[in-house]
Amino acid sequence: QVHVVESGGGLVQPGGSLRLSCAASGTISYINAMGWYRQAPGKERELVAGISTGGRTNYADSVKGRFTISRDNAKKTAYLQMNSLKPEDTAVYSCNVNIGLVVYWGQGTQVTVSS
Repeated sequence: QVHVVESGGGLVQPGGSLRLSCAASGTISYINAMGWYRQAPGKERELVAGISTGGRTNYADSVKGRFTISRDNAKKTAYLQMNSLKPEDTAVYSCNVNIGLVVYWGQGTQVTVSS
């Protein structure tokens, strides 16, 4: 069984920074891609950033230059460094982990950007 847990969310002022973590645990032989998604109230879930096993990354246009995704394969953990946060970044951020043909999701962590 695989568990995915996100952490690091919270309340931050506009222009501030947060670092999210996504840790996978359980019976895991190999993790393929990992990704961060977000869903704001009344909106559909959207991809924020993804990272392949080899470290290739992709980002939503709205976060390019501000967010950085990374991963530590030994720790089975992905990170999302978020800088220059804006109120429109407010959302529940969720992580997914691709193991074989199965995608596992965490419960999400709330990020609120407000003064």
